[in-house]
This record gives sequence, structure tokens and C-alpha cells, in this order.
Amino acid sequence: MYNRLVRHNGNNDLFRAVELSAAALTSRHPFHLHAEGLRGTGKTTILRAAASQLPPIVRVRGCVYNCHPAWPHCPEHKGLDAAAIERIGREIVPCPFLEISQSAKVGTVLGSIDLARLVDRRRPAAALLPGTILQAHRGVVFIDEVNRLADTGPELVDVLLDVMGTKPGRVQVEETGLPVVEMPVEVTVWAASNPDEEPGALAQVRRQLADRFDLVVNMGRPSEYRAVTAMLAKREGEASQVAGAAGFRLGDFRGAEVGDELRTVLASIYIDFNLESLRAIEGLETAARLAAIQAGRRKVLTEDVALVAPLVLGHRTDNATLAGILKYLQALDGKREAAIEAVEPGKPQAKARTEPTEAGGATSRWGRWWEEFRRRLAAGRPKREAAEGSGAAQGTTGGGAASTASGIADPTHAVIVAPPCAAVPLSELPADKYVGGEDSNSHV
Repeated sequence: MYNRLVRHNGNNDLFRAVELSAAALTSRHPFHLHAEGLRGTGKTTILRAAASQLPPIVRVRGCVYNCHPAWPHCPEHKGLDAAAIERIGREIVPCPFLEISQSAKVGTVLGSIDLARLVDRRRPAAALLPGTILQAHRGVVFIDEVNRLADTGPELVDVLLDVMGTKPGRVQVEETGLPVVEMPVEVTVWAASNPDEEPGALAQVRRQLADRFDLVVNMGRPSEYRAVTAMLAKREGEASQVAGAAGFRLGDFRGAEVGDELRTVLASIYIDFNLESLRAIEGLETAARLAAIQAGRRKVLTEDVALVAPLVLGHRTDNATLAGILKYLQALDGKREAAIEAVEPGKPQAKARTEPTEAGGATSRWGRWWEEFRRRLAAGRPKREAAEGSGAAQGTTGGGAASTASGIADPTHAVIVAPPCAAVPLSELPADKYVGGEDSNSHV
């Protein structure tokens, strides 16, 4: 289903964000995602379809809390040694993907007393019935129209703030007749909203919750005829032309190396552009690592940071600041050594990037580039008559540059001659030298 969805210029960012967030699950690192955009653009469809691509998990057999066999955390299995866990057994199950609706209550989301066990005639017991959050441990919780939920369910937002505030998050269940239950949870929150409808954008309704999302995508409409016709054809059951990926590229993002130079760049972005939340830089580093993994690399580059910066910073700063950050990253791309010298003034200056002189007088990569350019240009020139060609081969070029058999001057050998006269200040020139009338032929 997911791989058959039609990709276009309006939803490419959401596909990228979904795949980054899903890849982070394999590293046990919740990476929260929020998709904003006009109604009917397919936000919910993409997020629900991505559930089929999530990596399966291994859990203690039958555990409704999805306990990892190596790190059991629930009231039933916490404290058991490895031998006891092995006797219970383990199983592979699909990655949890649960939804929180607009009508949800705190008890259904967080947990409450298990009434079935409480009224059991044979063995009545006060036990916890886990809610959606606890059952989604190591998986995803999806909330559609999260801006409406933030407006109508402030108590549910408080739960989400605890879940998303740290990684892993935490929940605390307090019910009459039960001891206080506190558990860590590794839950990734995906959400969607229509900011143009009541009550408005999430950042306006609950800014604190908006900042908890690591990635925010502004979903757009398709602007290509081909994408729209492919969607219509798909609805009719016909084969559509889809540019879908074969699947997520999984791997522990911590294996992607972030060098000291790049961390200095991230620190400069935070300080120089006056970002408010440290979560912005933490999310930017994580997203860049995930982008490198998705690209099949183990080293994070400046281009990875630039690729994910709009997703991480778009909801945390204004457009002018984001544009400045992107220009800064663009200036760094391909000039990393010069950029590090600029942002680390205390660091020793790098040596000039020169190379030993090679045969023929060409120096460094400029000389090699010119030799290759001259060779290709000469090869493409039409053949001349023998007499004309021999005259050109023996001539010399003006300006002191050495001439070659192709008749093209080599700029690396050109003699630079100073202007014939020294520059004179404008104030010392007669007015008629730089001011002309309609009947004057003088030019500035």
C-alpha cells in the first residue's frame, strides 16, 4: 500500500519525514512527526499506510506492554532475570501502530483499573488495564487533527507532554485502589492537522506541544498533471506510475558519524540565529544522521543538515531566519575547511591547498582542469588548412601568455600587467571628465 502511493512535489517532504522517523525506531529513539496542510491532500493516508513498513519487534511472549526481553519494564516482568524471561519465551510481532481519537479519555489513553479482573468472582484483583500509550511502547501512536485535540482535551495534551518530553518518555497512572504506577515508554507520536480550520495551527493552540515534534512538514497540493492523473487512475484500479521506494533503509542512526566541525556548525546555528529551543539542534543532528543512513552513508555531511533543516526548524522559527540558516549551510557546502576556520577563530589556520608542480608547468587542480578543458576544446575545433594551421601553431598570443599547438593561451602562464596609469581620486579630476551633457560624448 505505502509503496504504491503516488509521490509528487507536494508530499515528497512527508514521505521523507515518515521514513526518517520510522528508521529511528530501530535505534529505540522516538522521533516525533507532525504533518500540517490543507484537508484532502492525503496526510492521513500516507501516515496510516506507512504502518505496513514499520520494522517488527521482539517482545516477551504475550506481554501487552511490549517488553523487550533484554529490558523488561512492565509491572509483570520488571525485575525478572534472563532465565525467567527465557522460560516465558519471546515472540516477533508487528510494530505497534495505535490511534488516539478526538473522543478519547485519559483512562483509555493512559490506563485505568481492569474492571474484568476486579469483578472476577474466583480471583478478584485490582489490576492495571494499560491504555493506548502503554500498549504502543516501541511503536507509533497516530493522532489525527491534533490541533483540535489540543484545544478540547488539555488533560490528554499533558499526557503527551510527558511522553514526548524526554527520550524515553514516562507515564504515571494514579487510580483509586491501585498503587501509583510509573513506567518509561518509547512511543513515537505521528500527528496531522489542518491549520486553516478551527482552532488554528498547533503552534498557536499549544506552543509547548508543537515544540515537542522533531519534524513538522507542510503538506502541499500536487501541481503536476501527471501526479493527479496517476491518482485518478489508481482509484479506478488501474496501474499507476509511482515513484515509490522499495522500503525503508533501516539501521542504527548512531552509527552515522558527526564530526567536530559539523557540531560546531550546529552550535553556530543555535547561537547565531537565536533559536529558542535546544530540541531544535538535537532534532537537527538526529535528522541529519538519519538522512545520511537513508543515503547509505556513515558520515554526516552539511548537505544532510540542509536537507532536513526545513523539516526540523520550519515550525520553530520564522521564514526569514530559516532562509538565513539555509543560505549559511549552502555557503558551507563544499567549503568546509574555510567555514570551520571562520566559526573557530581559535583553531590554527589550515595550510594553503596547493599541490606540487607537475610536468608541463600546470600547478594544483586548476592547472589540471585547464589542461583538460584545452584538450577538449582543441579536439572539437574544425580542422584547418595546412598552411593556416602551421601559422597558428607557431604564433604567440598577446598579453605574454604562452601559446600552444591549439592556439589557445594558457592563463596559468599569463603575465599580468598593471594599468598604464595610477588611479586618480575623483575629487582631483576636472568636472568635464566625469560629468557629461546631452551634447557631450564623454562617458562615466
